[in-house]
Amino acid sequence: MRILTFANHKGGVGKTTSTLNVGQQLAQRGHRVLFLDCDPQHNLTMSFPTAVPNHLGHVIRGDQTLKQVITQVGDKQGLVGSALELTQMEKILGQQPAYQFFLRDALEEVDGLFDYVLIDTPPALTSLTYAALVASEAVFIPVQPEYYGFEGLNTLLEACKVMSKNFNPRLKVKGLFLTRYSPSYRLTLHHDVVATMQENPVLRPLLMTTSIRQNGKLSEAQIEKQNLYEYAPTSHGAHDYDQLTTEILARL
Repeated sequence: MRILTFANHKGGVGKTTSTLNVGQQLAQRGHRVLFLDCDPQHNLTMSFPTAVPNHLGHVIRGDQTLKQVITQVGDKQGLVGSALELTQMEKILGQQPAYQFFLRDALEEVDGLFDYVLIDTPPALTSLTYAALVASEAVFIPVQPEYYGFEGLNTLLEACKVMSKNFNPRLKVKGLFLTRYSPSYRLTLHHDVVATMQENPVLRPLLMTTSIRQNGKLSEAQIEKQNLYEYAPTSHGAHDYDQLTTEILARL
């Protein structure tokens, strides 16, 4: 079972959209996928039409196991949902000894039931973000080519380094991909930020070939709670996430 986290210290960069569409693309290719929503804003959970009666907060509270809160949300697709209540539960989790191992230990129960676990994290370095990093083998970072998004990368990369050194030696940052960007766009400032990334010796090897272009079909599909590959299979969004999924698999 491969456990992948999508993370960024900044919000609005496409973590949830990427978790959703990469996961659904993996399912399209025949893999069994578990989505794990660790963000109290629960946007990933709301992207599916299926009602989610239980969520990750129940596991933190000890009422249920992770396996018991999985909701089937599609062919070969399961979801451990989130809810606003997770904000308070997350604070409780952070006060527990060895909270960093919470997700790693909880996921042991479903090992063998899924091929991939994709974790969507909050736009901050919270206890659940750290727990996701400790549970994962790989981190993929969506980033918009803007100055403030670029600055936040160092904080996340340092957090990954600390988690790898102290709790999860197999953890690797496997890639950084650009969202709402194309080399053909006429946005000089964005191109300048990308050039800065390409010149940075730490970021350059992480920068992936695939970038996700602006595409209204991405948000439309999520609002309509539909699978992008059924809602708009010929859209730029579907094409880009197909390519990104192929590149992610090649980097694992």
